Amino acid sequence: MSVDKEESDGLQEKLRRLHDFSPCDVSDALLKLQKVKPGEVARAGYLADLAPFALPPSLKKGNGKIIGPACTVKMVSKHSKPESEPPVENLIPKGSHWVDLTEPGSIVVIEQPEGQSCAAVGGIMAQRMKVRGAAGCVVGGRVRDLAELRSSELPIFAKGRSTVGTGAESVPYARNIPVSITGVEVSAGDIVFLDAEEGVVVIPRNLLDETLSLMPKLVSADEKVKDALIDGMAVADAFKKFRG
Repeated sequence: MSVDKEESDGLQEKLRRLHDFSPCDVSDALLKLQKVKPGEVARAGYLADLAPFALPPSLKKGNGKIIGPACTVKMVSKHSKPESEPPVENLIPKGSHWVDLTEPGSIVVIEQPEGQSCAAVGGIMAQRMKVRGAAGCVVGGRVRDLAELRSSELPIFAKGRSTVGTGAESVPYARNIPVSITGVEVSAGDIVFLDAEEGVVVIPRNLLDETLSLMPKLVSADEKVKDALIDGMAVADAFKKFRG
């Protein structure tokens, strides 16, 4: 067995274990693990203000979770491109399209410039990502062709909708570089957790092991708090006893 396969098998086992928890459990753990500077917002991995625009049957009505490593795409304004070029290995090769580089099993996370009214993803992109084996897509911006998105059965979360194609305002800049989605930085390989009811949360790859280790303890403490409340204990006392 190669090292790469060993690492892949190890990651898949960790992703399987994550299915035993909720996005709220993840954020509770990240709230304790992530260092937040004074004045910063403790986002705890939560990508705020995203809604599901397309869900497969497994995710409808909360009947499932989609969890996978992030593959990132950064879009920029066609009218004001960045001054610097990304690293060569992150460039989208000339004559290629970013969607054709989608990595099987990944959740594609797309940053779209704030304030744009065009869509970053439409029906053709969704179908191609599905064919390429993507597990899902998160758009920090808008989507269009909603009927086609739904028929693709690719889980897609986004901030809003549009009828305008990407080319009206955006161009792809690079892939697998850090992107910012509703104030949360997402890097390639970070773990994206999609849930139809709770939304989207991202675990930094370097905190995955600590998150998995901490969550069972936090969940157990919460269960003890709930049992104590049923028995008549005050919330403040229960928190002090079991969460303190």
